[in-house]
Amino acid sequence: MIYLGMRVRTLRGMRTLRRIGKEIEHAAAAKPDGLLRHEMLWYSLVPPHAGMRQYWRDFDALERWTRSLPHKQWWGAFLRDSRGTGFWHETYFLRGGIEAIYVDVPEPLGLLTFAPAKPAIGTMFSARRRAGLEGDELAPVVPEAELEPRPRSTEPPTKQVSAAAQP
Repeated sequence: MIYLGMRVRTLRGMRTLRRIGKEIEHAAAAKPDGLLRHEMLWYSLVPPHAGMRQYWRDFDALERWTRSLPHKQWWGAFLRDSRGTGFWHETYFLRGGIEAIYVDVPEPLGLLTFAPAKPAIGTMFSARRRAGLEGDELAPVVPEAELEPRPRSTEPPTKQVSAAAQP
């Protein structure tokens, strides 16, 4: 199960949230292979913070979907410019373990409020590695080298961090 969220940080982020919300609904309606259930959620109205909960058959199906269109396009664009929003996800595994990432989130939330935070670089750059899962890792949407240092954005700089906990 994966929880995802997008939190508006600036006025520009309102447009981003609205646009991406529609695109995500459309992508989920296409029933990608392995997606068992998709639910949209509102975490708060002020500041606007929307998200979703998804159930996947297995991590491999989720990982494959993240490397395909349209997700690949969304994630690549977001990593280059968060467009006034912050994004996070927390993945919980049936047999134990958690992995999470928080990008341009202005204050700790969820797992990040109590788990140790580490920069999302090196072994922490990949969800598969953060979770300690075996298997072949797929190429990242955006190579890590392209993101260091953080690309220029018109938004105030914030910190990209990840938190991981394993059984």
